[in-house]
Amino acid sequence: MIKSLDYFASLVQQDNDIPLFEAALTIAQDVEPRLDLTACMVELDKFAVRLKRRLPTDVAQIAKLRLLNNFFYQELGFAGNVNDYYDPDNSYLHKVLSTRRGIPISLAVIYMELAQQVGLDIKGISFPGHFLMKLTVQSGDIILDPFNGASLSREELEERLEPYFRMHPPPNDPPLTSYLADATARTILVRMLRNLKTLYAEHPHWQKFLNVQQRLVILLPDEAEERRDRGLAYAHLDCPQAALQDFETYLSQCPHASDAELLRSRLPELRAATRKLN
Repeated sequence: MIKSLDYFASLVQQDNDIPLFEAALTIAQDVEPRLDLTACMVELDKFAVRLKRRLPTDVAQIAKLRLLNNFFYQELGFAGNVNDYYDPDNSYLHKVLSTRRGIPISLAVIYMELAQQVGLDIKGISFPGHFLMKLTVQSGDIILDPFNGASLSREELEERLEPYFRMHPPPNDPPLTSYLADATARTILVRMLRNLKTLYAEHPHWQKFLNVQQRLVILLPDEAEERRDRGLAYAHLDCPQAALQDFETYLSQCPHASDAELLRSRLPELRAATRKLN
């Protein structure tokens, strides 16, 4: 586990140089420590080789996009897992490659890697509620739904924002374009991990929750809340020394947080448990 975390940390050091597909793939080592990452990457490379053979050298971007869509969704059979949307396997890329079923963000990571290999610069969009993709062409942006490759109109995008606005009313009237910015590789990895974090918190599995938190702390070293949540996992797993360290770090950074007093009340018990271990 430590080695896989070290490898993950090495991949995400530089914002401008994160190999998204490989970094996302390594998340699966939390559930399959012996996963052959190279074999998974080779499998995707083979998909790209098959597609490249069919692409004329002078094919236009939109025509290339149509060919990619047909190959990915029709021939390879990738699709959204509508029957078991909240299965954690939908977030582990080796499983998505195997079953050809996933959630929008995992399908998008595979799709974007394949697109990159055939010369299409498709970006991710961290859209509220449903991850999207876009291809910028001369006439503007083509917004794509990773579930099925469908292009979305302005009206459809605005309709998808309505439920989000009802839950999170914006202070003003933000333009649609503000929700269509390119997502960085780090942002995409954080969203993938937070999807898993939510699942493992709702149906508590503290070891898997901790595995996710280890990666979030690596990705977001300055976000104290992620360290606090790792401390909660350690506490549930009877690791008082690690929990104490994370709680103390959080409290030193956020001494007036709404949960600060509650966490301070737990420190004496954790200190006593740590002394027993020593």
